[in-house]
Amino acid sequence: MNNTTISLQEQYKKLKEEKPKLRARGAAKELGVSEAELLAARVDGENIVRLQGPWTELIEQIESLGYVMALTRNEWAVHETKGTYKNVKFYDHAGVVHNDKIDLRIFPQHWEFGFAAPVENPRGTLYSLQFFEAGGEAIHKVYMMNEDHMDDYRNLIENFRHPEQSTVISAINNKVDYAVAKDEVDADALLDTWKDLDHTHSFFPMLRKHKADRLHAIQLAENKFTRKVSNQSTNKILQLAAERQVPIMSFVGSRGVVQISSCKINNVVKRNDWLNVMDPEFNLHLRENSIAESWVVQKPTDDGVITSLEIFDEDGNLIANFFGQREFGNSELESWREILKTLD
Repeated sequence: MNNTTISLQEQYKKLKEEKPKLRARGAAKELGVSEAELLAARVDGENIVRLQGPWTELIEQIESLGYVMALTRNEWAVHETKGTYKNVKFYDHAGVVHNDKIDLRIFPQHWEFGFAAPVENPRGTLYSLQFFEAGGEAIHKVYMMNEDHMDDYRNLIENFRHPEQSTVISAINNKVDYAVAKDEVDADALLDTWKDLDHTHSFFPMLRKHKADRLHAIQLAENKFTRKVSNQSTNKILQLAAERQVPIMSFVGSRGVVQISSCKINNVVKRNDWLNVMDPEFNLHLRENSIAESWVVQKPTDDGVITSLEIFDEDGNLIANFFGQREFGNSELESWREILKTLD
């Protein structure tokens, strides 16, 4: 073990003593390393174990862990759902976990590092699987919720144990931006494609086709398919959805996973800068003061117009988006449209 790793371990230990409530993501930022590098520095091959792929095969085995919590986050939003990893399917470039509780869109080409690690919290020790992209940013985490499946957890670790239990990894930012500058996008061509969309899943291919950043496309479509609304709109739609018991879909994405909940929500709580949904099997934590722009977005489809609220940070990154709950083949809920009409 080299001096750099020892130093990082010592720095982390000291930081946790000073700030015991500080989470790993925040600690990594304060120490000037990625979260994956910080976790790798603590690998011992027993308590904290580095994992290897094939990630698709590992994901297929998560169902054996039974009832778990799935967590996906970005800089400003954390999405947590509890359930089982049922109905796992992989296609050419993406995978799906789809059931009434855990609903994921998985992009395994971005999964680079994996670890099994215990996490201490006020409720005790939670055993986790944690996955990161090439730059060391967390893309997805799974937490054990059922002690009856600890043997299955240990078996999964052994099945995917990396031969090198090294405390040093090479985290490299390999993100490639396909988008051109906003004024270089052919707005007329983009809007012409937009009006002929047949499916919500056709939206991202449209952006790639026209090399348009998501927020730039939404801005270019203002007064045609989009309208800008107040940055208090997320708070308002969550409060109204809970009050009126309108089922909604909440999306939060990382580079390697988009996590979705589809349900009626009940307990919406504002704590300092954080807007929270605190229900038994779905939690959403969203830093409201990070919202720089909020847009109501319409997408034509074969099922009629589908409408979402999309929120972005000051750098133009998508924080989260929200839809009315809907199965493909069905039109949008009128009760969801009525909520969106209240936004200004």
